[in-house]
Amino acid sequence: MIKERAMHKTIEQLNKAFESRIRIGIMSALMVNDELNFNDLKALLNLTDGNLATHLKNLEENKYIKVSKGFIGRKTNTTYSITKEGSKAFRSHLDALEKIIKGIN
Repeated sequence: MIKERAMHKTIEQLNKAFESRIRIGIMSALMVNDELNFNDLKALLNLTDGNLATHLKNLEENKYIKVSKGFIGRKTNTTYSITKEGSKAFRSHLDALEKIIKGIN
């Protein structure tokens, strides 16, 4: 019973913003890259424009990623980077997953 309560407490530490495999993919990619542009993320994760945009918007609204818009020549270029808050939240989520997998409470 005590172990079960500890497991529930660990599960509660999981962040709902990262329940989607796509958001985990976005965050993972941004954790290891200073920034990525929309097309690179789309190709890396094999997503449609609309699907990627929806998940990016959610992460941006949660202040987990920062959006920068600029130009390369005359063409717009949107890049994404992880915020300090986003990095901390994602690491905490991964730590909770690891505890669950290893049975550590």
